[in-house]
Amino acid sequence: MQFLEKFFKLKENKTKVSTEVLAGVTTFVTMVYILAVNPSILGGAFLNAFDVEAGAASGGLFTATALMCVIGTLIMSLYAKYPFALAPGMGLNAFFAYVVVDRVGWYAGLFLLLIQGIMFVALALFKFREKIFESIPKNLKLAIGVGIGLFITHIGLQNAGFIVPHPATLVTLGNMHDIGTILFMVGLVVTALLIVKKVRGGLFIGILATYALGIIAQLVGLYEAGVDGHSLIPSAIVSMPPSLADVNLITNFDRVSFADVSWFVITTLILILLIVEALDTVGTLIGVSEKADGMLDENGKLAGAGRGAGPALLSDAITTGLGALAGTSTTTTYIESASGVQAGGRTGLTSLTTAALFFVAMFFSPIFLTIPAFATAPALVIVGVYMVGIVTKIDFENDFSEAVPAFIVMILMPLTYSISDGVVFGVIAYVALKVLMGKAKSVSPMMYFLAAIFLLKVIFTEYY
Repeated sequence: MQFLEKFFKLKENKTKVSTEVLAGVTTFVTMVYILAVNPSILGGAFLNAFDVEAGAASGGLFTATALMCVIGTLIMSLYAKYPFALAPGMGLNAFFAYVVVDRVGWYAGLFLLLIQGIMFVALALFKFREKIFESIPKNLKLAIGVGIGLFITHIGLQNAGFIVPHPATLVTLGNMHDIGTILFMVGLVVTALLIVKKVRGGLFIGILATYALGIIAQLVGLYEAGVDGHSLIPSAIVSMPPSLADVNLITNFDRVSFADVSWFVITTLILILLIVEALDTVGTLIGVSEKADGMLDENGKLAGAGRGAGPALLSDAITTGLGALAGTSTTTTYIESASGVQAGGRTGLTSLTTAALFFVAMFFSPIFLTIPAFATAPALVIVGVYMVGIVTKIDFENDFSEAVPAFIVMILMPLTYSISDGVVFGVIAYVALKVLMGKAKSVSPMMYFLAAIFLLKVIFTEYY
């Protein structure tokens, strides 16, 4: 106890061991849903890339996800000593799965994430990361969050079969009599009710409740085993974590290839990875810290007993590179950490507790890997609701040179099924409008640089 007191400076941060442990448990419960959701999102991309059986990817992706939750959160705990937990980011995983992997392949995509991680380490060391964040106009920052929320919601509805492709209208309602779709709708209502009632871990409980209803449906014959590729009843409860052999970058480095991919495409993907992850991490750190007294200074910057944001940003950057090597999408600080901070968490002991629980969860893979897409889809929709909520902060009335680019970002992400499309055309529109209106000096040099790269990509490469 004395070691924990001294190492994490509990008295200095006005907290105690029991409070920190309870806060860590709270954070874990609110974000453990990622162990079911992330393998589901990434699994589709892996299967499309290699045309293999579902079982060949899902196990390894689960292990990679859980492993990075443990490692990333441990780094944040022991190095930065903040009560923040890390996991593969929602939105970031969708961008990797539906854009990066689709364009360059699985292992080349992981290689780009590794490059991004290395760049972020350098940016964090020289404190340039905050400058990138600050160079993006506020309305575009908000619009990117809203657009990603809409995109995630679209993925959730599609995974549940609630919406399906249509040759004339591109998308339409699915079969409302399908048992998976029905269970999704029931699960969405249950999950929404839990969130409204502010139940801790509402997303995870919603997933488990929907999954339980699916098992009941299978037992009474309403759901046929194999509809989603497997029975809903797990073959075991506890097992050793599945192998990473198929999904990781380290042992498959020789399979990295950028054949037929232009440098403009590669550069664009890396830039957008940098932008979206920078917005996600810095915004999350500030948002979570706002939940606790004393964690932000008078200028709104992370204080934390004088440590500042540097260690937290560096922890996040290191974990991104390690995640690429393990075989999962960008790992970042989670907004769900706010639940632990609200429960009293103030130091790395909170995140140490969360990391320990994720380690234990690694051995329950048979359960997590049996949860079907219709059970995780409600969580995706609710996460979308969370992210879209910030649309009210976007200024749509006073300056249309701000409103139009923001709208382009938001609407293109779900309609083009691409986060990068929204960012590319939103940035170009923003710079073009400002210049044409005689407000060129109000645009940051970084925005001009991004607009130039994106415009060249649109002109000289085949768009996706």
